[in-house]
Amino acid sequence: MEKLVVVVDDERDILELVELHLKRSGFNVKGVTTGAELMRFLSGTLPELIILDLMLPDADGFELCKQLKGDERFARVPVIMLTARGEETDRVLGLELGADDYVTKPFSPRELVARVKAVLRRSGGRKEEGKEGGKKIRIGKALFIDPSKFEVIANGRKVELTPTEFRILHLLAGKEGWVFSRSQIMNHLWGDEKIVTDRTIDVHIRHIREKLGKAAVLIKNIHGIGYKIER
Repeated sequence: MEKLVVVVDDERDILELVELHLKRSGFNVKGVTTGAELMRFLSGTLPELIILDLMLPDADGFELCKQLKGDERFARVPVIMLTARGEETDRVLGLELGADDYVTKPFSPRELVARVKAVLRRSGGRKEEGKEGGKKIRIGKALFIDPSKFEVIANGRKVELTPTEFRILHLLAGKEGWVFSRSQIMNHLWGDEKIVTDRTIDVHIRHIREKLGKAAVLIKNIHGIGYKIER
């Protein structure tokens, strides 16, 4: 069955170009031009991935991403931000809001398709986690992780993490007290697909800590090296 990708961009030529290349690569594609149209479509359909332009006529892409990632129904749907704004602050903000990747215009359609495939492989990691490491992890009374259900409980409260955030937390918790360098975390997540920087890991860790609440104290920052989970 073809995977459904929603593309949101108000520039018709770009929308048609992206749709064409994604369809050629075997994806089912739905193109929309406004934030309102996106939300109407999502009310009845759950896509595999969303490509979201930041500069829409009726909505701010950052706010839309924040809204999607804050909604339990869509929190695990990967988002690739597409924009002409390439400043590092914008990329970091996008990651903080839960975006899985960031592509700036002008871009190569073939590169965008490659990014889509890479993000979908990563988001599919939760299924692999369930097969390879289905063992439940418990860190005292503060943290419980069930890979088979893609579930995290922090101090009795269910926490919604993105696929990337879940895989980072699962990696750290799987070896309590073990220090993982940023490079090791990046290799675990993306292998040879070096589409991010070390700072990306810091952004994801900050996001995980915010969601864990009081349980965030378990995540220790080892200056100049990386991170570990330790009671």
